[in-house]
Amino acid sequence: MVEKIKEIVRPVVDSFGLVLDGIEYIPHGRRWVLRIYIDKEGGATLDDCQKISVQVGNLLDAENIIPHPYLLEVSSPGLDRPLKRLDDYVKYTGRLIRLNTARPYNNKTTFTGRILSVDAELIKIETRKNGVVDIPFLDIAKARLEIEF
Repeated sequence: MVEKIKEIVRPVVDSFGLVLDGIEYIPHGRRWVLRIYIDKEGGATLDDCQKISVQVGNLLDAENIIPHPYLLEVSSPGLDRPLKRLDDYVKYTGRLIRLNTARPYNNKTTFTGRILSVDAELIKIETRKNGVVDIPFLDIAKARLEIEF
């Protein structure tokens, strides 16, 4: 279902000069929630989200591919956005992140540090407590940007 939705949504998002950052289609109580994450350089605005919501909502209703009631949410991934793809780590090199690994490195599974580099599929971060740590991309269970003040 997500792939069908993506085929419909991507051209709309692209036409507004935005990037489709992700789609979630999940059950929530008696109905489903369709979350569409959009982004652009400098971050998507509330106006961007509203425009995409109207266009995509109308298009999905016309295509009638979702057979039951659902709630459509369109938003930006936020300042503490998740890092999902290797390209995300490249894009945010130099930024502070928090990540969890699937297996321990230096007897730890949670790290907070600055992305130093991305080489092949190895993420190099500098932490305050453990210094420089190399973590294979495939061993990262979850990662997000940290908000810096």
